[in-house]
Amino acid sequence: MISALAITYNEAHNIERYIKSLSFADEIIIVDSFSTDATEAIAKQHNVTFIKRVFDDFSSQKNYAISLAKHDWVTFFDLDEVIPEALSKELITTVESTPKEKAFLVNRDYHFMGKRIKYSGFQTDIAVRLFDKNHCKYNGQLVHEAIKTSAPIGKLKHHLKHQTYTDFDNYNQKLTQYSKLQAEALFKKNVRPNLYHFLFRPWYRFMHQYFFRFGFLDGKEGFIICYVHAFSVFKRYIQLWTMYRNID
Repeated sequence: MISALAITYNEAHNIERYIKSLSFADEIIIVDSFSTDATEAIAKQHNVTFIKRVFDDFSSQKNYAISLAKHDWVTFFDLDEVIPEALSKELITTVESTPKEKAFLVNRDYHFMGKRIKYSGFQTDIAVRLFDKNHCKYNGQLVHEAIKTSAPIGKLKHHLKHQTYTDFDNYNQKLTQYSKLQAEALFKKNVRPNLYHFLFRPWYRFMHQYFFRFGFLDGKEGFIICYVHAFSVFKRYIQLWTMYRNID
């Protein structure tokens, strides 16, 4: 028995396909951050539990969804991830085999602007997507949250397709949200930005992804990804600087 969980905000363009891809699950629970598009209307056309909750951070939102699951084994896929039939079958057979592992990693094939990105830092893109809720929870990070567990972790054979790009503005908006949450985390740690953060950190991010992680081999798409990610680092510290300006 599997509970499929998801968190959403303005995912009308993905929600129909996503729910259909979860047909392997015994229940589907969606925790929505008060979407302003048709996400709710589309979701409620299907047999899902749809709950609204104010978004505070990714870990808290996902851990809340886990608390609603009826079954021990849960999946937590992102809305821009495509679950192939082979992976769906593997999820079911894995749970039915009562494995000693309590969490399973899945490789993600990253796609951007219609192209499969093989480098640019995404050649090792992997994340836990199936786990036993009794042994796992999200680690409390505001962004780039990850499953925390002391139990053994396995790895599934089949990959999923990470279709992150809908349009440039959407992608940039997503990175801006991440930058804001990362700035909030740094603010809580009393980190004050300086020229090192504004100049070196974005430069290093670009150099690391484009050269050290071979982003140049992904062509113009690789350059765009590396540039936008570097700029998101710059925005993180601009937002952090603004937070201090508001209290000084």
